[in-house]
Amino acid sequence: MLHTLNKEYILKQTNSGVDEKVFHFPEKILQFGTGVLLRGLVDYLVDQGNRSGCYEGRIVVVKSTDGGTSEFSGQDNLYTTHIKGIAQGELVDQVLINSSISRVLQSNADWGEVLAAVRQPALQTIISNTTEVGIQYVPEKIGDSAPASFPGKLLAVLKERYEYFRGSGNTGFVIVPTELVVDNGRLLKEIVLKLAAYNEMPAAFVQWVENENHFCNSLVDRIVPGKPRNLAELEEKAGYTDKLWIEVEPFLLWAIEGDAHVQSVLGFHKADERMLITPSIVPFREQKLRLLNGSHTAAVPLAYLSGLNTVYECMNDDFMRHFFEEVVLREILPTIEQTCPQAASFAQDVLDRFANPFIAHKLISITFQESSKMNARNVRTLTRYYEQFKTLPEYMCLGFAAMILFLKPSRVEDGKYFGTRNGEEYQITDDNITIFAAHWKTYSSPQQLAEKVCADTRLWESDLAVIPQFAETVAGYLQTMMTGVKNVMQLQQPKN
Repeated sequence: MLHTLNKEYILKQTNSGVDEKVFHFPEKILQFGTGVLLRGLVDYLVDQGNRSGCYEGRIVVVKSTDGGTSEFSGQDNLYTTHIKGIAQGELVDQVLINSSISRVLQSNADWGEVLAAVRQPALQTIISNTTEVGIQYVPEKIGDSAPASFPGKLLAVLKERYEYFRGSGNTGFVIVPTELVVDNGRLLKEIVLKLAAYNEMPAAFVQWVENENHFCNSLVDRIVPGKPRNLAELEEKAGYTDKLWIEVEPFLLWAIEGDAHVQSVLGFHKADERMLITPSIVPFREQKLRLLNGSHTAAVPLAYLSGLNTVYECMNDDFMRHFFEEVVLREILPTIEQTCPQAASFAQDVLDRFANPFIAHKLISITFQESSKMNARNVRTLTRYYEQFKTLPEYMCLGFAAMILFLKPSRVEDGKYFGTRNGEEYQITDDNITIFAAHWKTYSSPQQLAEKVCADTRLWESDLAVIPQFAETVAGYLQTMMTGVKNVMQLQQPKN
């Protein structure tokens, strides 16, 4: 019979990696969100800091969604982090027990306890991941019960802290939102101050919020698939049951804009060099946008139309693996490595991540809003590449042509557009599909179609047809693919 993962069981195991003293560490972090990204990245790093002895602090987690917290309390808030994937070309398969969480509170039912936690002097950090929708202004009055919005909850927490320690210095928080929003810390601060004004809060409190609290922009990057499909098999091997078991990839990055004070408060950063506290996170955002997201956007329409279904399948296909390597290492990387010092290392990590056999990242899901992503992620790279080398990035041109073919509707029904792949229909989810449908309807040749799409400034931040030979190159690839997508896979190495 399997044991339940809990404190009593784990302390009896000599190889658990969990020291009894961790259960006596003070609560230093208030975390809004119980999701797998926070548990697989932020809470993992806190746990590593505790293991290494550079932090010695635990996390109070606030669950904002409905439902109880018994899954956590029933396991004394312990859970398994299973690291699986490829790192530096080697297979990683490691199981760790995370003991960073002290308790989980339900925001509505336990709001009084949330506010009481804020009165602890050792509690100096607030971390959140409430999805991108969470960082939005909602005009609401702050009273005794839990506010509806996350900024409202944060304002109530700050108010409680200020009033409890009124007159004392150094009582502010380091506040690090991890929502995937550009300048998330700055945006959250603006919303909190706007909400404070709406609630007519005292000027002294507003001044305290502005001057004694550090709202930090941050960027998180780690794929956390969550609960494994073969959980029963893994539990049998581990010898215990775990309702909170999560799988994560080996790669991680957490870049935070902050100064020496932020570094001091977030002392667990010393345990992992991939957690970076730096004056600017712009280079890290840029390398992720261009190398990781951009290569996805460039490659996925071609891979999908050729019959592949996941990123991992691409890395086991000779041509598509070569495509990814060329786009990442020889077309995107040279355009950013001067401004992103860690870009070369990140580029190699990207290829390892794509080759992770434990993550089935579906290509069709990546095509969501394909044309907008092409504009945001790759148009600047295309122009930079031409400016730098006075020639075109061949594989990105091919990816651009494949995007046009992918966005060719074969049927429209109830406002939904469908394309066709090898006789099989797929739904096109792209806000610009009506523009592409009109171009496909009126084109007289692949050359004319490519020229019209490239020149359409409704789609792109500039007229791409002015880039010498770009429209012609895209048209050539498009014409070949229209006779069969795999016919284009004779592309030779670029001559850079």
